[in-house]
Amino acid sequence: MKILIQNGHVLDPLTRKDGQYDVLIENEKIIAVEPKITETADQVIHAEGMYVMPGFIDLHVHLRDPGLTYKETLATGGAAAARGGVTTICAMPNTKPVIDTGKKVKEVMQRAKEESPVHVIQLGAITVNQEGKELADIKGMAEAGCRAISEDGKSVMTAALYRKAMKIAKECGLSIFAHCEDITMVEGGVMNADRKAEELGLPGITNAVEDVIVARDILLAKETGVRLHLCHCSTKDSVKMVKLAKEEGLPVTAEVCPHHFTMTTDDITEDHGRFKMNPPLRGQADKEALQKGLAEDIMDVIATDHAPHGEAEKQCSMKKAAFGIVGLETSVSLTYTELVATGKMTPMQMAEKMSFHPARILGLDDKGAVAAGKTADLVIFDPNEEYIIDTDTFRSKGKNTPFGGRRVRGNVHYTLVDGKIVYQYR
Repeated sequence: MKILIQNGHVLDPLTRKDGQYDVLIENEKIIAVEPKITETADQVIHAEGMYVMPGFIDLHVHLRDPGLTYKETLATGGAAAARGGVTTICAMPNTKPVIDTGKKVKEVMQRAKEESPVHVIQLGAITVNQEGKELADIKGMAEAGCRAISEDGKSVMTAALYRKAMKIAKECGLSIFAHCEDITMVEGGVMNADRKAEELGLPGITNAVEDVIVARDILLAKETGVRLHLCHCSTKDSVKMVKLAKEEGLPVTAEVCPHHFTMTTDDITEDHGRFKMNPPLRGQADKEALQKGLAEDIMDVIATDHAPHGEAEKQCSMKKAAFGIVGLETSVSLTYTELVATGKMTPMQMAEKMSFHPARILGLDDKGAVAAGKTADLVIFDPNEEYIIDTDTFRSKGKNTPFGGRRVRGNVHYTLVDGKIVYQYR
């Protein structure tokens, strides 16, 4: 089957195409990207006024499957991803059971092929059951195709064990996706330690909780040579340390989530679980540093840390609520509204940080580009359309977001995976 996308504004980080082109797809592949294609196709998509971008690749998603499927499933999470223009998901391993063997990785990825409309790469845990005591089956998970290991949701607190895992990961060609949190310093905190926490009478989490582990992990990566990817960075000093690591030529990359570059603790209007996430919303100086880090290409990736929960787990005080918010269906519009429409970042940088760079981090050479010969994972995005975020329309089971009711700019109209339309607006 052939699909022709006509008159769209192609943004391709690989070839640096940034202008009006037609895109011809045959079966799973892009076969031509030209100013004008006259070849007959089975289906024509008119993309005037829209961006045609490589499908987004989200390095940080909690699909909750297996074991916590009342929160999300491979099917519902995949549908939410497709609506948000995300064509490949990295699923975190903190499910029940924890994904800590090659067999478990294979089982999830095989099911995902049958149940999810988008690609799912299951990541593996670093330690058995994420208990921080014994290394998981890292080699077996690498052979099963996990591409990275992560203890996400917590840090491996024993540095010697972590270093051993890094050495094995390097041997296996895996990256380490690091959740940076010194659990000995959290002390029951539920939001950023600042004036707002005092006003609400809630225990705080200081920036040092993140920064101490960022520093440790960078130094361990320097020693072992493993590719280190820092998840959900939220502090200004994390940005400084990533910059220093890159200046030294270390194999370190970093991601920022839309909630951290869009909101601060000043946006917390009440003690409610929808505002509780880990790491927490920080101060204005942190938000500005994250935005600058993205604009200056210090921070490589925009990822969601999509973390769906049941209603009862979030409709309560932050003291009792679970950490996390959903993000698959809002990340593209929040990124465009907050960073691109304001001129802080270019549309091409958006394509780089949401697709091209994640593809390179994962070693997916066939993805992250709108170019002949590449897999036809694409998103067609209207940058001018405004809408109000409505959780009732979410395809995710999770409705837990602080962005409900916010007016945003930019809307996904089509998502294609392997040359097939998996989402169409209206």
